[in-house]
Amino acid sequence: MSLTKTVAIVLGSSLMLGATSLSAAPTGQMLADTCAGCHGTDGGSTGPATPSIAGNAAYYIVEAMNAYKSGDRHSTIMGRIAKGYSDDEIEAMAEVIASWPLHKTDQQVDADKVAMGSEVYEDACVKCHDEKGSLADDEAGILYSQWLPYLTYSIEDFKAGHREMPKKMKKAVEKLSDEQIDAVNHFFASQK
Repeated sequence: MSLTKTVAIVLGSSLMLGATSLSAAPTGQMLADTCAGCHGTDGGSTGPATPSIAGNAAYYIVEAMNAYKSGDRHSTIMGRIAKGYSDDEIEAMAEVIASWPLHKTDQQVDADKVAMGSEVYEDACVKCHDEKGSLADDEAGILYSQWLPYLTYSIEDFKAGHREMPKKMKKAVEKLSDEQIDAVNHFFASQK
């Protein structure tokens, strides 16, 4: 075999191997990084209507993404985005998101409402949103230091029936006034 043919075969094989490595499946980190445009770098949102996702349990992220994907959870954008991911991709990104530390927002809250909200939290919310809403494993999602507008929009979605409210939550929320709900939102938003 001539030197020219040998070089051509080696170069051709190298290009094929390179192309194969480029077509490898994306990693969980690559997939999770696509969330940064809305949910912020490492899941720490800078937009008041968008939640921080960092530190949520992987199963919570998977459940939320699948609910968006199926249309069971109301959304403006996430339903379309979730449909673009396979189940394996959702699980891979969820593992990465779960590993990110909780994000703490810097926002203005009303101190009087925070004080009232602390009482409401102790009476109505602590059983499901333990540790001031910071525990990922309580199956309720992170409420700790979320943006106040996001918290407000979320509870409005629950009350309007756009999201299914767990039975315990529905029972607790039905007993609360709008003022108490607003106060507890201020309480969650104030956490640092």
